[in-house]
Amino acid sequence: MPKDVIAEGLASGKWDVRDAAQFMQDQMLEADVLIVGTGAGGGVAAEILSQAGLKVVMLEEGGLNFASRDFKLKEADAYPQLYQESAGRQTKDKAITILQGRAVGGSTTVNWTSSFRTPPTTLQHWQQHYGLADMTVAAMAPWFGKAEQRLNVIDWQVESNMNNRVLAQGADRIGIHWSKIRRNVNGCLNLGYCGMGCPVNAKQSMLVTTIPSALQQGATLLTHVRAERVLLEGERAVGVAGVAMDSGGLYPNGVRITVKAKTVLLAGGAINTPALMLRSELPDPYARIGKRTFLHPVNISGAIMPFKVEGWQGAPQSIYSDHFLDTLPVDGPIGYKLEVPPLHPVLTAITMSGFGEKHRSLMARFDRLQVILALLRDGFHEGSQGGTVGLKSDGTPQLDYPISDYVWSGLRHAYLTMAELQFAAGANRVMPIHEDVSAEGYASWAEARAGIQSLPLEALRAKIVSAHVMGGAGMSTQPQDGVVNSEGRFHQLDGLYVMDGSVFPTSIGANPQLSIYGLVARNASLLAASLTGKQPDWPLMPKMQ
Repeated sequence: MPKDVIAEGLASGKWDVRDAAQFMQDQMLEADVLIVGTGAGGGVAAEILSQAGLKVVMLEEGGLNFASRDFKLKEADAYPQLYQESAGRQTKDKAITILQGRAVGGSTTVNWTSSFRTPPTTLQHWQQHYGLADMTVAAMAPWFGKAEQRLNVIDWQVESNMNNRVLAQGADRIGIHWSKIRRNVNGCLNLGYCGMGCPVNAKQSMLVTTIPSALQQGATLLTHVRAERVLLEGERAVGVAGVAMDSGGLYPNGVRITVKAKTVLLAGGAINTPALMLRSELPDPYARIGKRTFLHPVNISGAIMPFKVEGWQGAPQSIYSDHFLDTLPVDGPIGYKLEVPPLHPVLTAITMSGFGEKHRSLMARFDRLQVILALLRDGFHEGSQGGTVGLKSDGTPQLDYPISDYVWSGLRHAYLTMAELQFAAGANRVMPIHEDVSAEGYASWAEARAGIQSLPLEALRAKIVSAHVMGGAGMSTQPQDGVVNSEGRFHQLDGLYVMDGSVFPTSIGANPQLSIYGLVARNASLLAASLTGKQPDWPLMPKMQ
């Protein structure tokens, strides 16, 4: 069993970790760098800046679990503890459900470990349309390499589970290419419960890598703190005011938290970061904050196979196909990536369509259920402008993401592809997850093709989900085109940086964690050099004692 680095670090007495849910009075702290959020962006930045000798304070709205000791692989426990809004975060019209982490480590604690570099077509688009001349494949490759080294991103050598093998088999039979997915794991036991927190610390999330490293280097971590606004003095950010939350992370307990800092770094993710900016009423002369927020809208196709699939076992994602990204130009029909999800009873039951007998009949065949996802590459075409982050009456974030005809057209094509692939792999029945498709679905590819082409594609009838949130504080060379520059510095203020997925000017077209790691590794290293006069040597593997 791997070491439980969180439990051992806390027991050592060397770490400065404070649970704001236990505070009885207001708190004031000071730092060289304050980081809001501990996910992919905040975690990498915290390690680099701490190793550079800077005093770092991290604020996290979620709680700190002791990693392996606390992850019991129970959906009923994991979703309320580890996800935003108990895995029920939705767009304004409730048409899209969004899975997003809320814990120390953010979404890296609960993601499915799929690791892709930013596609060259995406980087090229950013260069051409947003003036990001330094975003070349050659310039970014060393930073992706450093992130892969630090987080043990490796080729997956174990045989894929049946859920993934169906994707590969069907792809072969309909003549589209597929590949294996690289994963950020070390000592993985191939359990298949990555979305509930890794019980053996094999997933190299921020929870067990960069956050412990930053704490070992003298950083401070405050959990159960909601950042409410950025503090300003003139044209400079000087800290953050927040409020302590209760132990469940749901309600403010009335205790105020203030952190003064020479540099403020926002890394709360591509819904929470723009919302914090909006609550703070930061200068936004071109009204760019919160605009062009992207999701990789995902539609789903289920299939009943003539053999056991048991999609709850084995690495959740190990096979993918980029055929419909590679063969479609970014400014043409919307492209999509094909992957599969892990299949667990609660998440499957709330995602699959239907009620009563329709739903019971489907779940009765759970062990033979195979599911494919299509992740649409939004943000590259004028017909895909993404959504807008705004604020509810209580100041919490809300994403309005209208689905355009252009996106609906892509969703229909994706339904057709997934159904054809599943029948080619031997499916008895295929069921696009849509309220107008019966529990029995379609019995043949010909029937499915006719049915899908006539399906009414409307919000709340077609089931759309997402686990990838990007944009809302996009990078640009010119202030009128975005919120931050290519180094993450806020265009309108000094001392304020953004280092998370919100800086992407479009979606990535791939699972975004490695894109965040690489970009933040570069930008945090540049920031550390500017603050200390020394170039950081990252990754410098810490010795945990």
